[in-house]
Amino acid sequence: MNKKNLSFFCVIQATAALLVLNVAAAEKMPDADNTSRNERDRAHAEVTPRDQSNRPEDIAITKSIRQSIIADKSLSLDAHNIKVITVDGRVTLRGPVKTEEEKQIISTLAAKIASPDNVENQLEVKLSK
Repeated sequence: MNKKNLSFFCVIQATAALLVLNVAAAEKMPDADNTSRNERDRAHAEVTPRDQSNRPEDIAITKSIRQSIIADKSLSLDAHNIKVITVDGRVTLRGPVKTEEEKQIISTLAAKIASPDNVENQLEVKLSK
């Protein structure tokens, strides 16, 4: 076997090994089931990101809250990715966070910007496994 064929053979083997590992990892991961949440959101029973207002004032509120959440490095990745939705000055916070403390921190950050009366905290604390 010449060098070129040997190199090609090694690449093929490495690719096959990675494929086997990815398939094995995928089989161990549980399926995400957000069916009930998706149905709830489609029914417009809850505020979703599509409801975000395009009014400059509402966009500014959402932007400020998002920046303050991202700036807080004590928060988890889940907390950094929550939904902030502002409509007519009213802010809705939605999504999963790791702890009750994170839920409270985010609510406090939003209340400093939009006032406590204008913040609806719908954050959900994830159950630890």
